[in-house]
Amino acid sequence: MSADPAGDADEAARFHALLKDFEGRPAASGGRAKDLVNEPMIRHWCEAMGDTNPAYTGPDAIAPPTMLQAWTMGGLSGHGDRSYAYDELLALLDGAGCTSVVATDCEQEYLRPLRPGDAVTFDAVIESVSPRKTTKLGTGHFVTTRMDVHANGEPAGTHRFRILKFAPAQRAAQKRPPATRRPRPVINRDNQGFWDGVREHKLLIQRCTACATLRFPWLPGCHACAGPDWDTVEASGAGTVFSYVVMHHPPFPAFDPPYAVALVELAEGVRIISNITGVPYDKVRIGLPVRLEFLRVDEDLELPVFRGSEG
Repeated sequence: MSADPAGDADEAARFHALLKDFEGRPAASGGRAKDLVNEPMIRHWCEAMGDTNPAYTGPDAIAPPTMLQAWTMGGLSGHGDRSYAYDELLALLDGAGCTSVVATDCEQEYLRPLRPGDAVTFDAVIESVSPRKTTKLGTGHFVTTRMDVHANGEPAGTHRFRILKFAPAQRAAQKRPPATRRPRPVINRDNQGFWDGVREHKLLIQRCTACATLRFPWLPGCHACAGPDWDTVEASGAGTVFSYVVMHHPPFPAFDPPYAVALVELAEGVRIISNITGVPYDKVRIGLPVRLEFLRVDEDLELPVFRGSEG
C-alpha cells in the first residue's frame, strides 16, 4: 500500500474506474423460474412466516409479495444463467484482496401480484459499484444488482440486492478481554409489555380484541384484521421445536458455541425464537417437546428459554 495519501487516493480512483465499467452489464440473462407460481410453495411460505392473510388462499389466491425473490432462486444447482461479467467483476475484486463477502440489504418493488400458474422470468444487471468504503468488517466496495421480474411476460417487480466485497480488517495483535455480557434487547413502546411480563416470569402473547387472533412477536397492529387494540394472554409454557439451527460460528464472547437456536411452536399456536436448554445441541430435533423456563444471564437480564428432555 502506498505511503503517500494522494497516491493511494489516485490508485483507488483508478481501480474504481475499472469497477464502474461493469455498471450496466448483465448479471443474469433470460432467467426462468424452475417452477410455476404454485399453491404448495405459497402455503409453505405462509406457514413458515405465520402469515394467515386470506388473500393467499382459495381460488383467487395471490402469492405474498415478499416471495418475489423466492420464485427466481435456482437452488443448489443454479439456473445456468449467470453472467460472465458478474464473475469477472467478483474476480477483479478478489484480485485486489477483497476476498470476503457479506450481504448488506435488499429492496423490492411490486408491480403486479403473482398468482398460481404464472411463469416467472427475470433478467439482472450490475446496477452500481461504490467507491472504496471502510467499514468495521474491512475495506471494500458495495456491489448492487437489480433484477427485473416478469410474470407471463408482464413486469411483476424489481429486486435490488447489495453485497459488500471487502478485505477483512486486520485484528489487533493483543487479545482483548472478553465482553461477557449478553447483548441487551431493544425495548420500545411496541414490546415494552412483553419484557414487563418476562420480569414477572410470564410469557405474554398479544391478542387482538377485535378478532381474537394471537400474534407473536409483538406488533402495533393485528396482521389479520389490522385492528389496533389488543390485550394479552399468558402462555402455558408448553411447546415443540418447529425448526432449529446449531450455531458454530462466528464465536461471540457472551456465548459458548456450539448451541441450538430454535423456532418453538407454543401450545397456543404462535412461534418464538429462543435457545434450547437441558439437552445437548446435537440432540435437538424437530418435534422435540419443550417447556418454558427463565434463564438469568447476568445481574439485570433474564430471558425466556425452553428446556427439552432427551427422554
